[in-house]
Amino acid sequence: MQNRNENNVQQEQKQAVQTLSYLNVSNENYKNPIIPEGFKHVAGHWNNGFTIKEELERSQFVWVPVGMLDANGTLDGVNLNSQFGRRNYQNDDFSKKEFNEEMTPELFEMCQSIEKYGGFYVARYAISKSSKGKPQSVKGAMPWVHIKYTYAKEVAESMIKTDQITSHLMYGAEYDTVLEWFIKTDAKTFVEIAEDSTNWGNHVNTEEAPRKVVKTGDRKHWCVNNIYDFAGNTDEWTQEKYSKMGCVLRGGTCNSVGSAFPVSYRDFRAHNDSYANTSFRVALCIK
Repeated sequence: MQNRNENNVQQEQKQAVQTLSYLNVSNENYKNPIIPEGFKHVAGHWNNGFTIKEELERSQFVWVPVGMLDANGTLDGVNLNSQFGRRNYQNDDFSKKEFNEEMTPELFEMCQSIEKYGGFYVARYAISKSSKGKPQSVKGAMPWVHIKYTYAKEVAESMIKTDQITSHLMYGAEYDTVLEWFIKTDAKTFVEIAEDSTNWGNHVNTEEAPRKVVKTGDRKHWCVNNIYDFAGNTDEWTQEKYSKMGCVLRGGTCNSVGSAFPVSYRDFRAHNDSYANTSFRVALCIK
């Protein structure tokens, strides 16, 4: 009987995953961010960068209040009707250009978390490696580069795993939701997101550009709503895919021009290759 019940649950979840095409928050929990056990609030308010810090490991994460956003994102790649989802900032044709993000059980669980709590937490900094070799989201460390997509995904999932929280490599839906939040709060304009990110990231053409990868949180004006280095410095692996050719990178790098590779630009590389200017960032799923 127990096996049959488990099979029913798995079948119901599979059907839900297949049919889910949008996510809109129906409560106002997003205005009161949950603080998970083992974390403390260290900066910001719910709408401008509510930041929490692990009390033991020091990693920091920023609240993204999905419930305040317009329903102009997509979870199925077709309908732009979701507060949480990918955005079509550069007129990318998701079907013809074959950008896709499968609604896996893990992403479905994230959607359930967002619906329950009204938002989600994203790493404040690109992930770096601690002195003990563990992933961390802290200021003043070199981003973890020269890492394959497959290993970045594995490392991201190992970062936090408790009964209440799990971590994962960012989805394209999460990445674009963060960008939409920047626009919604007037922290950045649509032009600065979709056309030219030169003035708020470490790009090769940025004023006084260091022309190399620098430590996380290196400059205050590369911070938006308490999130550092979302544009420039290193681009970052996401779980979004491009056809069968590889995985999508976002953000641009210190070697790219901010107007040619703005933060919304979808680049892609083979998932088994590693690159000197490519790192990754994580998000948290709260159960």
